[in-house]
Amino acid sequence: MDVVKRPKITARQWARVRLFAMDVDGVLTDGTVCIASDGTESKRFSITDGLGLVLLRKCGVELAWISGRRSAATALRASELKVAHVIEGRHDKLAVLGELSKRLGIPLRDCAYMGDDIVDAPAIAAAGIGISVPTALPEALAAAGYVTRRQAGRGAVREVCDIILRVRPKAGGNIRSLARTLP
Repeated sequence: MDVVKRPKITARQWARVRLFAMDVDGVLTDGTVCIASDGTESKRFSITDGLGLVLLRKCGVELAWISGRRSAATALRASELKVAHVIEGRHDKLAVLGELSKRLGIPLRDCAYMGDDIVDAPAIAAAGIGISVPTALPEALAAAGYVTRRQAGRGAVREVCDIILRVRPKAGGNIRSLARTLP
């Protein structure tokens, strides 16, 4: 596969992010779904990703999880983190991102979208900052302006949160100070 040269995303672009939307499976998780014989489902979410999302929310960034499949585990984790916009069972991620952008009055150029699969690629490409993980499918990688160093479900989302937090005026560039203000 050819290496795609992407223009560097500037600090100003990162600072403009007002909505951080993402896929769930393969981004917030490693993409594995465990289904027991009784039908219960479990997923592994990174605690560090969760804290990063809490800090972003505290700085006024809107958060959205957009998943093609419905999952009680996803809904429960989103509730714990107070993710305001959880849309499940929708495969047209670009349509959902566009609807959210319009409803919240946030232009797409001020949105970041993170995904890993072919259904995410149009939303990745349309967002002001399109993000993917290193294990993403080629279509998602080709659409992304930023590919995380960390793996999905193992700090990739936190990596993005920290970049945004470092340039946010409300965070003051000091993530540790912000974290100390948590209840």
